Amino acid sequence: MTLRVSNPFTAQSIESARRALAAQLKAAQLDEAELDARILLGAAVGLDLTGLIAQATRRLTVAEASRLAQHAQRRIAGEPVARILGVREFWGLPFRLSEATLVPRPDTETLVELALEICRERTTPPSPRIADIGTGSGAILLALLHDMPDAFGVGTDLSLTALNTAKANAAALGLAGRSAFVACSYASALHGPFDLIVSNPPYIPSGEIPKLSVEVREHDPYLALDGGNDGYDAYRALIPQAAERLAPGGTLIVEAGQGQTRDIEALMTAAGLTADRPPRADLAGIPRAVSARKMPP
Repeated sequence: MTLRVSNPFTAQSIESARRALAAQLKAAQLDEAELDARILLGAAVGLDLTGLIAQATRRLTVAEASRLAQHAQRRIAGEPVARILGVREFWGLPFRLSEATLVPRPDTETLVELALEICRERTTPPSPRIADIGTGSGAILLALLHDMPDAFGVGTDLSLTALNTAKANAAALGLAGRSAFVACSYASALHGPFDLIVSNPPYIPSGEIPKLSVEVREHDPYLALDGGNDGYDAYRALIPQAAERLAPGGTLIVEAGQGQTRDIEALMTAAGLTADRPPRADLAGIPRAVSARKMPP
């Protein structure tokens, strides 16, 4: 005899299903339960916020209730909303995700903001060249290309899956003609000069990864998190490579973990670069984006 497990969302209205899901997520002690419930419900029934309000009394179909129950189960198990939906907004743009890509986070927008500011301040070629080292979903590179219509960019990654994801995002955003993607370790396969090089490398010390939230440690790719014993392995590799490939006057910008900026600046100095401004802090006030310039001869 097969037992059927009842679906708590069956025959509920959209509004009652939203309240029920929010209660489940709160009981699971998840942050932003109300927001997550609205987003997951909207995805299950194919409606935005306006649609959810307008159709608040409409009852879920059997298929919608099934999708919502699956979303709820995955979220309660600790899977991030962006992983469940397979997409995350970054810099106001939608980015598809895969198992080989990080979920783009608001902290990383600090790097994009600083890069655009520096490019506006300095004289750049008519068609600046950008490289994004460890591009993942392509979020940083494609956000920059979106706001710099004359620029061309190259993204690198070790993972072919990540590169295919980035290519798909470039095509979806209409940026395929101004971007290219290369499989290699850091910048090893690139030939300069580049006017701007950016990177969000793995910077979490290996021993700290088990202490991360379940959303990160079990759902983000390990290679995109692990920075080695002290968290600086990626910086030691990519900073000298980037310095060699920068054009005179070009800038390298990297994302940093909390408390890492001074050591990163020291590595940049050792590679012949000049830090000419303080690190840019994120919205939480944590220094997040570190930049240095290759001074003209």
